[in-house]
Amino acid sequence: MQKVRLGIIGFGAQGGAYAGFIMEGRVPNMEVAAICDIDPEKKAAAEEKYPDVPFYDNYIDMLESGNIDAVVTCVPHYLHPEMGIESLKRDIHALVEKPAGVYTKQVKELNEFAVTKPEVTFGIMFNQRTNELYQKVKEVIDNGEIGAIRRTNWIITSWWRPQGYYDQSAWRATWEGEGGGVLVNQAPHQLDLLQWIAGMPKKVYSNVKYGYQRDIAVEDEVTAMLDYGNGATGVFITATHDVMGTDRFEIHGDKGKIVVDDSKTVTIKRLKTPESEMSATMSMQDVASIFMGGDTGDIYEEEVLEFESVWGAQHTAVMENFAANVLDGTPLLAPGSDGINGVALANAIHLSSWLGKEVDLPVDEDLYLEELNKKIAEEKK
Repeated sequence: MQKVRLGIIGFGAQGGAYAGFIMEGRVPNMEVAAICDIDPEKKAAAEEKYPDVPFYDNYIDMLESGNIDAVVTCVPHYLHPEMGIESLKRDIHALVEKPAGVYTKQVKELNEFAVTKPEVTFGIMFNQRTNELYQKVKEVIDNGEIGAIRRTNWIITSWWRPQGYYDQSAWRATWEGEGGGVLVNQAPHQLDLLQWIAGMPKKVYSNVKYGYQRDIAVEDEVTAMLDYGNGATGVFITATHDVMGTDRFEIHGDKGKIVVDDSKTVTIKRLKTPESEMSATMSMQDVASIFMGGDTGDIYEEEVLEFESVWGAQHTAVMENFAANVLDGTPLLAPGSDGINGVALANAIHLSSWLGKEVDLPVDEDLYLEELNKKIAEEKK
């Protein structure tokens, strides 16, 4: 096999973009071998644009066609686990879109089934993991350059969505259609990066606003407090109504600090002496000399790095890496099994707000599903 023959399930904005990337040759080890969608308008659009590519209106038929080696699931979130399992069951490699699902119970079923198919590639479209900026941040943390993490703060409110965005379809921003708002649609990338870089918290307490500034049933404003269980804490804030939104990620360690602004600039400050040692050994005269005009270069070194990001490059990088894993076993940047962590965080934030109390991670899966089903029933009244 020279190229992985990809079947695209869902020919909407994302599926259409992936088809375009591959057709333009931006994923050299992959080709579009089939397209599937249940919408007749999407069928007409696909056949007009790619007349030589077989089209299916049933993804099972596509899986069993013999035309494809792998799929990518560009469909509503609830369907990712089901389609992932059906693909793997037929030895078709599966690249699932984010989030891996809406609730951990269904994502766990997918992960457990994938374990029974170790010879089949299972990946997830966490394209931000290919961002060199966040790879650098993770490298600095993993190398211990800023020491043990004491606090994480991420304000990601640059996901502005006007009311018209939500009014495009009746299923959008509903519990039944999407299973949540900003936590499951816009912020999964940051939830994944947060746990990928800083680890999973042990407890979550949240204040979540549902339909706060938009006429929707799901959340458009989130403030979550994180407890990592070792003394470290964190705050995660996201929203879809801040037209002048902020994207600022800070990680404070006992030997330094990292600040990421707008996912473009990272500032790394490395203390020459760990803070705890400074606190124990510095005289108040030394402290005064630093904070009254002294040279901060005596206590830390600063490194500022700028990164550029080309739209689509991260997605094509994930697809190329996924195909390389199929072809020659190249390690996956984003194994599919990792998808459960971001879903677990989103579930914990939702559940804390629904119950009005702090919740432990992992959350009670049955309780979460029970509460989610209540939300779905309420919005049908």
